[in-house]
Order: sequence, then structure tokens, then C-alpha cells
Amino acid sequence: MKKLIVSCKTSEQVFKDFKNAANRVRQGKFKGESEYEVSFDNKADFNRFVRNIPILSTILAYKPRSVYELAKVTDTDVSNLNKIIQFFEEIGVIRIKTTQVDGRSVKQPRVEYDEVTFR
Repeated sequence: MKKLIVSCKTSEQVFKDFKNAANRVRQGKFKGESEYEVSFDNKADFNRFVRNIPILSTILAYKPRSVYELAKVTDTDVSNLNKIIQFFEEIGVIRIKTTQVDGRSVKQPRVEYDEVTFR
């Protein structure tokens, strides 16, 4: 089960965690990729993430085939939804799979985590 951990940390804390992880890798004590942590160093981005958690939940629950379908389910404007999806993609919380359907390109948002935890 893949787990997403969301936290607020200073830059110093992030670098310290990175150093500890690099040491574990060097020592051969790396557990694998079962956890992915997203750390925010400012409240604005953290609040933006928290405010848009329902979008993540909807992607997990409904597994929409396109951004347009997700917009219909969430009753959100496609333009605003694209901005939210781009933000989530930039921080690594979702992935976009592009496919061809009836000769046109369709973007399908995917959440690859089974659990979201806050620290």
C-alpha cells in the first residue's frame, strides 16, 4: 500500500530529512517506495493543498477517464480544475496519463496512493 505523507517543514528540516534518507540508502537500509512525503515550507501552498483534498478524493473514488469528466463530477470549472491538477502534478501527488480517444488527446488524472496522512 502506497502512502502519501503531507507536512509543513522548514527548509532546514527538509534538508536534514534528505540527509538522513541518503545515509539510509548508503547503508542499505532503504525500505523502498511505499511512502512519498510532500513538505510545504509556506502556509499558502499547504492551505491550497488542504482546500483541494476533495478533488483528490473524487479522483480516487470515481477514477474519472478525463479532466472534463472530473469537472462534471465535482461541479468545478474546467479551467480552475486544470490549475488545481497542475499544482497537484507539480508536487507529485497525482500523475496525468494522456491517451487518444476518438482521435483527440484526453488527460486522465490518477492518484497512486491508498492513504493520505498529515504530520
